[in-house]
Amino acid sequence: MSELTYWQKIAAHAQAEHRPFFSLAPMEAVTNAIFRRVVARAAAPDVFFTEFTNAISVTHPKAKFTVQGRLYVAPEEAHFPVVQLWGNQPEAFEAAAANVKERGYEAIDLNMGCPDATVIKNHGGSDLIRNPEDAAAVIAATKTAGLPVSVKTRLGYSRVDEWHDWLQFLLEQDIPLLTVHLRTKKEMSRVGAHYELIDDIVALRDQVAPHTLLQINGDIENYQDGCALAAAHPGVDGIMIGRGIFTSPFAFEKTPQDHDVKELLGLLNYQLDLYDDFSERFDTQRFASLKRFFKIYVRSQPHAAELRNAMMETRTTDQVRELLRESPLTK
Repeated sequence: MSELTYWQKIAAHAQAEHRPFFSLAPMEAVTNAIFRRVVARAAAPDVFFTEFTNAISVTHPKAKFTVQGRLYVAPEEAHFPVVQLWGNQPEAFEAAAANVKERGYEAIDLNMGCPDATVIKNHGGSDLIRNPEDAAAVIAATKTAGLPVSVKTRLGYSRVDEWHDWLQFLLEQDIPLLTVHLRTKKEMSRVGAHYELIDDIVALRDQVAPHTLLQINGDIENYQDGCALAAAHPGVDGIMIGRGIFTSPFAFEKTPQDHDVKELLGLLNYQLDLYDDFSERFDTQRFASLKRFFKIYVRSQPHAAELRNAMMETRTTDQVRELLRESPLTK
């Protein structure tokens, strides 16, 4: 093939290094332009995804201004992330796809796995597993912009044994990448990922759509775990890490290294600076959203619990910086 497509380029680069490609999962109030740059500074994956965005809101006259922060890509980001959209109205996806293409996005991912009750009530996320005709219509509408359209989903809605028919249906939609979170909507994250199904899913992909890349998500903490999982299941092309990034911002580090508290708190200060800049640009950030990140940087050091508890009581980034300056961890 003389010219590789978006996802083929990513896969080919990883294959040249004899490894799967890696991505950071799209996570609400996490994978915005702030945290993507923090992870990139620590150890970048091959691909970033945006937070998931309601397709209707992208072009809605009243809502489109509130999503500017969600869709913002900072000039210093090396590459545009993949934008993830959710919903069930084809016309909204057609308009949103054209809009994000104009913004510079090169690929679109469709959220067909989110288990959030509000998303499902609005017929998005995992609800599409129960409504495959809507899923097909959304995929077709999104493709009209000419960008590659991938799908992230779960094994099923209520039962694990839904996986075969549902994934076969998606593979028949001619998509370049299918990402499978190895749990059902009902299971949420209360059970372990169903790794026992990976080989069967690979076989199904090979039979139905061998051109579609397969990415696995669920309970993968770091680069080493991902490589081991892919090696154990030939045919897996990509590994997506989600909650593992909260264990370490260096989850995508190819060669594990020791990182002292100074380096970790340096990343936290970097995130605080980015947060302040982002808040001035869009006036949409809420300080409480920062608190979920504190445990990433302060978790196992002496006095860590004391500092973390104190940071949870702060209300401004300056208060956090003051605590960091006064903490024994920084002495």
